[in-house]
Amino acid sequence: MALLDGLRAVVTGSSRGLGRAFACGLAANGASVVVNGTNPEPLAETERRIREAGGEVTPYVGSVAEMAHCEALIGTCIEAYGGVDLLVNNAGIVRDRTLLKMSEEEFDDVIAVNLRGAWACSKFAGLQMREQGKGHIVHIISASGLSGGVGQGNYAAAKAGMMGLLRTAILELTRYGIRTNALWPVAETDMTQVVFERARKFAEANDQPVPTPRQMGFGKPDEIAQALVWLASEKAERFNGQCFSCNGTKIAHWTHPREVAIGLQDEPWTVEEIDSHFADVEPQEVYRPRG
Repeated sequence: MALLDGLRAVVTGSSRGLGRAFACGLAANGASVVVNGTNPEPLAETERRIREAGGEVTPYVGSVAEMAHCEALIGTCIEAYGGVDLLVNNAGIVRDRTLLKMSEEEFDDVIAVNLRGAWACSKFAGLQMREQGKGHIVHIISASGLSGGVGQGNYAAAKAGMMGLLRTAILELTRYGIRTNALWPVAETDMTQVVFERARKFAEANDQPVPTPRQMGFGKPDEIAQALVWLASEKAERFNGQCFSCNGTKIAHWTHPREVAIGLQDEPWTVEEIDSHFADVEPQEVYRPRG
């Protein structure tokens, strides 16, 4: 018996890269998978790979930026497999531009796919999962959502927003047997090529060896897919509202935000008292990921 036998899954943005690796990994472990993308040709390639490996797959073409497509995508899984047990919100686009140069369209386009699409798919999947009495939603986030990224204010806002969705979901959906977790993959994909190109230019300009993606802390999509397979399985069923990262050779479990340097007193604080309280408190370290 395969690890994910009987699991009915939807993977958004699965026509290439990480999404394709996620879908193939789930199917290889016994899940029935609905794959999704906006371009029929690469989506058909994902479908072909899964079928040739003996997996069960159903394609759906459409953008999660459109509410109707999100509803139809989840409906496709229900119609094909009788329900939906796992939703992987992976679909994402980038429109990189610094904050002061970014256009309204560049901001809105990224929010529409990455954040609103994740919410809409979660809404329709959640309605079905509530009827079933169980389900699991996994948000695929990124370093930008946890630590920001130069030229990625829109993308960072969307990915941080997905973490907000996660933390709200554990408050609202846990009582229905629905879990929500996040996975931050550090992977070598088309979307991260700009990072490697920047590293190449820097190395060449300083007469240094050009680092490989692995040396920079990036893994292959099929390597990171192993983390998703684990998270989707019963082996990880005790986790809810959690965030994990994986680059193939490094796996990590992230802490939840918590308050520090707490001050309590009977009367409301004055400006002078607040200043005195924080006089010896050092600012929290700003996290900058290094793979």
